[in-house]
Amino acid sequence: MSFDIASALLWVFPLLLAVVCHEWAHGYAAYRLGDNTAASMGRLTLNPIAHVDPMGTILIPGLLFITGAPFLFGYAKPVPVSWNRLRNPMRDMVYVAAAGPAMNLVLAAVSALLLGLLGPKAMAVLSGHGSASMTGPGGIDMITPVAIMCARSVMINVVLAVFNLLPIPPLDGGRVAVGLLPRQWAYTLARVEPYGFLIVVALLMSGGLSMLITPVIGAVLSLLDLFFI
Repeated sequence: MSFDIASALLWVFPLLLAVVCHEWAHGYAAYRLGDNTAASMGRLTLNPIAHVDPMGTILIPGLLFITGAPFLFGYAKPVPVSWNRLRNPMRDMVYVAAAGPAMNLVLAAVSALLLGLLGPKAMAVLSGHGSASMTGPGGIDMITPVAIMCARSVMINVVLAVFNLLPIPPLDGGRVAVGLLPRQWAYTLARVEPYGFLIVVALLMSGGLSMLITPVIGAVLSLLDLFFI
C-alpha cells in the first residue's frame, strides 16, 4: 500500500483538532473552577505542539493509517489537573472530566452542520456517486476535501466522546461516575483506576468494546444526521 500524503492530511487535521480541543476543554474547565495548573504549565492552549503525545498522537494514528484501518484514533497528552485546587473537588471533578467528551460532541455537531450546509453535492462526493462543482481559482476543487474532513471529523469526535464516556477510570466517564456515585461505590470504582487501561485492552481484544460502544456511536450519528445533515 502506497503512502498517500494528501489522504493522510485529510485525517490528520480533524484528528488533531479533536484531541487538542478535548484536552483544552479539560484544562479550561479546571481553570474556571479554580485550578490554574494547566495554565501555569502552558497547556491551556490550542497549539497542537503543547499537547502532542508521541504514542497517541503520532504512532498509533500513523499505524492505523498505514495498515488501512477503517477509522483513525488517537489521543493527546492529558492536561494536568490538581483536584485539590478545585473549589469543590468532588463536584467539580465531574465537570472537568465531562468537558472533554462534551467538546467532542460540540465539534461533531459543528462538523455535521457544516457538512449539511455544503449540500447534496457534498453527500454525492462522499458516497462516491458524484463530483463536486464548487471550485476556486484555477479550477481547484474546494468542496471535496472540506466535505471529507467534515465527515471524518464527525466520526472521530463521536468515537472519542463515546469511548471516553465509558465508566472505567481513568477514562473521563469513570471520573464522572466516581463523582456522582454514592461514596462507597465511588471508592470501589476509583480503586479500579490502576487496571483501567488493561480492562479496556481486554474489552478491545475480546470484541466486547465494539459491542458496548458501536450501538451508542450509531445512535449519536443518527441524531446528528437527523438534526444537522
